[in-house]
Amino acid sequence: MAPSLADLVAPGGCVLLLQEVQEGVVGPGSRLADLAAAATTVDLLSRLRELASVARRAGVPVVHCTAADMDGAFGANHNARLFGAARRMGALQAADGESVRPVAGLLGEGDLLIPRFHGLSPLTGSPLDSLLRNEGIGTVIVTGVSLNVAIPNLVFDAVNRSYQVVLVRDAVVGVPIEYGEMLIEHTLRPIATIASAAELAAAWTTSQR
Repeated sequence: MAPSLADLVAPGGCVLLLQEVQEGVVGPGSRLADLAAAATTVDLLSRLRELASVARRAGVPVVHCTAADMDGAFGANHNARLFGAARRMGALQAADGESVRPVAGLLGEGDLLIPRFHGLSPLTGSPLDSLLRNEGIGTVIVTGVSLNVAIPNLVFDAVNRSYQVVLVRDAVVGVPIEYGEMLIEHTLRPIATIASAAELAAAWTTSQR
């Protein structure tokens, strides 16, 4: 029998991951116009601010998984057109660059900022996997962008590494929006628990009573 959402997201055993919710990707100054517009259409940023706030109150770690280049672009990927395009449009910079910062109003006290410098997933391109294991985390809650590449990659990596995955269906987006919705339904639903932000918030609020 599959575990309940409340069991999966019980504080102490889970973490909220915000994938690439950074200024150069979905912020006001993003040059990824289609993706930024999609995020605005589904009200992604407001929903993530609310969800992160609930997570902090419940004692659930909030981790901002950003994509960045090392200084001088040392070791940067050049094996997919996506990397070159992101670099040309300014979405990738050094970890202290403006485009890599979490979108304004999203980074809260006690949050963790873990940039990745390689690949498409924080579980392979950053120390995230090892850090979560050291903390005894068994469930990753996935939010952010995009459903085109990074979110599916993160979900697959997490399942392959024996984590439970909760995908927050109204806190992720892809381009076109309808494509992202189809991907959730036909590709990610069989391997992840799909929940809404409201359902997740309710589970955490109940756990505090």
